[in-house]
Amino acid sequence: MVLRPASRLVIPSEPMQTGLMAAFLITLCVVCLILVGIIVHDLLQKKHAILRNFPIIGHLRYILETVGPEIRQYIVTDNDSERPFSRDQRRWVYASSKKENNYFGFGTDNDLEQSSNYVIIKHSTFPVTLPSPDEPDYDSLYAIPCAKVLGGYRQRAKAFRPASVINVSGMSFGALGKTAIEALNRGSQIAGCLHNTGEGGISRHHCHGGDLILQLGTAYFGCRDAQGRFSLDRLLETTQRQPQIRAIEIKLSQGAKPGLGGLLPKEKITQEIADARGIPRDRDCQSPAGHSAFHDADSLLDFIETIAAATGLPVGIKSAVGDLAIWNDLCRLMAESRRAPDFINIDGGEGGTGASPLVYADHVALPFKIGFSRVHGIFREAGMADHIVWGGSGKLGFPDQALLAFALGCDLIHVGREAMLAIGCIQAQRCHTGHCPAGVATHNAWLVRGLDPTLKSARLANYLITLRKEILTVCASAGLKHPGGITGNHIEILEPGLRSKLLSEILPTS
Repeated sequence: MVLRPASRLVIPSEPMQTGLMAAFLITLCVVCLILVGIIVHDLLQKKHAILRNFPIIGHLRYILETVGPEIRQYIVTDNDSERPFSRDQRRWVYASSKKENNYFGFGTDNDLEQSSNYVIIKHSTFPVTLPSPDEPDYDSLYAIPCAKVLGGYRQRAKAFRPASVINVSGMSFGALGKTAIEALNRGSQIAGCLHNTGEGGISRHHCHGGDLILQLGTAYFGCRDAQGRFSLDRLLETTQRQPQIRAIEIKLSQGAKPGLGGLLPKEKITQEIADARGIPRDRDCQSPAGHSAFHDADSLLDFIETIAAATGLPVGIKSAVGDLAIWNDLCRLMAESRRAPDFINIDGGEGGTGASPLVYADHVALPFKIGFSRVHGIFREAGMADHIVWGGSGKLGFPDQALLAFALGCDLIHVGREAMLAIGCIQAQRCHTGHCPAGVATHNAWLVRGLDPTLKSARLANYLITLRKEILTVCASAGLKHPGGITGNHIEILEPGLRSKLLSEILPTS
């Protein structure tokens, strides 16, 4: 046997080693320059808050979002399982806010025959034709004015007809950051709708052209004296200084945490928050569970009339629904004395613009459909419902849910979390931590800078206009020109096993 020498290990020559090292260093430099370029671009661009706050890393979200449906289809969940808003709902809001294609292909992915409480809007064989862009009565904003005059029944000095049936619900400066509040106000101005301040008072970020509903909560922020009691003089100063205030809303409770007060630790009270709320910075800010300015339905009506007489503005109430005694008393006293709230906004227990203990979020206050129908039914049976402008909130910012609310008797719809989605919220559910990654529900300077109020205001307006457009489109398909004409007979509710009932057979409707 012939033994062959082992093959030699070929060692690159020194010039070759130097060349490989140089190529590696050049490649590394190019990669670093590309990464630096991406970081600079992400920090300077204003379209995506996530990218401004998390350069490079934020791109992973958009990559995962792109392949999300495929991943969820086989591994995680489907497009309609996520809560509080499904992937389909969020995708529709995002696409609408960006004026992108918000259609869905290949038919519904919902199991209509096995779904519970599934809304079907019954179309007409003879639909109404909406104006086309080349016709003189075409409206690119798709404005839908309210069917009623706010303050008309009591003939308030500053009564008016809301220009939009879709408006922005109450979210306070403090709960939301300054750029988010500015975006909401600017967007409301563009879309021609009302912007509710929330109970945190009016800040300079509310003053960018949008008309306001000033909300008064239990702590009377922005219109309180040194002891935290309601001050009519302070309220008059505020309304005279801010002519964009069109109405005043007394918040009895909200769906996220009805009957529960709040605490803002002094460490979180910035000078801007203190100025807006009229509170000192050297102590915790306590919001009581109930009002001190009134204690029952009778004194509430007196409070409403006092404010309305002093300001000339329409004055109403917002409340979640639990015990019905207050509503029976209000209705009876209205009939006896002509004192009345100009509007009543019912917030469903599924509402969620305020962080709360789990038991309150899940188990306190009736859902919107049940709560609203019970309260509206009390006033309708007494012949008093037509004297009030009725509003609703609680996941109603989609065409099907909005139309169902109109069928129950709503005149106005108020959107909260859907508006947050439109300006960049990604449903991270970290609102209560101060670390909202999209810069919406936070005062962290780095995170807040990621949200450009000018761009996001346009996205809010796009969403609101698209929502109104689709409401009008579906109404036209049902043979109606205005959502105020929809009734419980236009909507059918599907149940498993090929069963269904008209909405009017399940709940009292208008």
